[in-house]
Amino acid sequence: MGDRAKVLVKEKIADSGIELLREQFDVDLGLEMSDDDLAEQIGNYDAILIRSATKLTPELIERADRMKVIGRAGTGVDNVDIPSATKRGIIVANAPESNSVAAAEHTVALALALFRNIPQAHGSLVDGRWDRAKYKGSELYGKTLGVIGFGRIGQLVARRAQAFDMEVLAFDKFVSAERFRDLGVEGVESVEDLYRRADLLTIHLPKTPETVNWIDAEAVAAMKPGMRIVNCARGELIDLDALIDGLDSGQLAGAALDVFPDEPFTEHPVFARDDVVVTPHLGASTAEAQDRAGTDTAAQVTAALTGGVVTNAVNIPAVSPSVMEALAPYVPLCKTLGQLAIGLVPGIIEGGVEVEFRGAIADNDTRLLGIAVQAGLLAGHTEEAVNLVNAPHMAEERGIEVSEVKDSSAEEFTDLVRVKVQSGDHVVSVAGTTVGPRNVPYLVSIWGESFYLPFAEHMAVFRYTDRPGMIGRVGSAFGEQGVNIGSAAVGAEADSDQAVMVVTSDAEVTASTIEAIERLDGFTAGYAIELEP
Repeated sequence: MGDRAKVLVKEKIADSGIELLREQFDVDLGLEMSDDDLAEQIGNYDAILIRSATKLTPELIERADRMKVIGRAGTGVDNVDIPSATKRGIIVANAPESNSVAAAEHTVALALALFRNIPQAHGSLVDGRWDRAKYKGSELYGKTLGVIGFGRIGQLVARRAQAFDMEVLAFDKFVSAERFRDLGVEGVESVEDLYRRADLLTIHLPKTPETVNWIDAEAVAAMKPGMRIVNCARGELIDLDALIDGLDSGQLAGAALDVFPDEPFTEHPVFARDDVVVTPHLGASTAEAQDRAGTDTAAQVTAALTGGVVTNAVNIPAVSPSVMEALAPYVPLCKTLGQLAIGLVPGIIEGGVEVEFRGAIADNDTRLLGIAVQAGLLAGHTEEAVNLVNAPHMAEERGIEVSEVKDSSAEEFTDLVRVKVQSGDHVVSVAGTTVGPRNVPYLVSIWGESFYLPFAEHMAVFRYTDRPGMIGRVGSAFGEQGVNIGSAAVGAEADSDQAVMVVTSDAEVTASTIEAIERLDGFTAGYAIELEP
């Protein structure tokens, strides 16, 4: 028994998950363990399973001398200090799909409650009133559902809506046209198109700086009069003040909310309205989802402790050390190229993604680098965090196919990686290499035009007619926003009057600044791109 790994189940999970662990490991249940006891005993365990209540801080992780894996029975891992775990070589694994069905069903349940006035009618009847005429509702049949964010949960909602004979529109530029067609869903080019046509809107986006207050006053004004909104994703996606204004004006006919900006959340004017249905973040709260979370996480912990493949690791990819050693210097480059490429795509991906490896790098098994490109393409645009383990699965769900091309020769560089993304008739091509002993990622090409500059967190790209003074005009527009240019580079062919400019800055460039530059004479396109580390 002394050779068996020790596992601490700190919070309640399904009995089936505990039994799975006990088949191979010594398992202790620490459901009543205090924080002090945990700090004292965590060093005795090879693995720990938690839910949301236990906070694994850097100080706790520092005491986990034997720890090999942390299992989070659920989706979020905000209560685990992942950098500290990674530094100590501890795998952090979660169960990102355990609550997908529950969240999709709750979305549909809220839509039905909203359309049929079920909560209001229930409250009226139990109060002794028979208000049958007052609560006449509407049918889902024949209505148009608009889905913003078409990942796993969005797709499950769409399938259920189709069972009600609803037409389904979806906006997600990270889902291929082929995937939309396969699911019988119309992928729209712009969110404004969805707003104009949908009767019911459901949103399934991650919380990022770009998605906070996605539904604001401007979005509400663009919606079809009488729109109803359901949010079971993130509370921060909807500006509640704009929502109330839309309800007051009649632009919106109702809303159903399961999530809120801060939770617990009990005091707000939204709770006093008869045209709003609310639940206290119940999207994942089903017995089945909780059971799946426990058993899925137990399976991940078992794989980590027995040398298996950890498919839901959020920090350490499941690849051999030798492969990682050879390819690790190129992983940041490939992820960054994926982010840059998708930032330049004007619509949805259609026609696939091609990754080209040139030079000595092409002699390796480059599948890991293709996955890094996928992670870059999807970074910040999915319901769950994307990493090198789950990126292929998430790309497959969205119908994004990635092909690889290899050539051991590279004319100007020792190694070169080029990413091509097709969107209708548009093809975006970006290329990069690594420089110096620290393998710093450098941009060397966009749309075939040559550059040589390091990537930066804040970047902007412009296409324009090559003439004197264009960089100065961009600088003036940046100055009006209060943004400083860090560096600028221009790529232009000698026999063409068209050029591409890449600019780095010390802060994010706003959409209004980009639009102002696009309106200047000679500029044909502009893009602001934020690169995640």
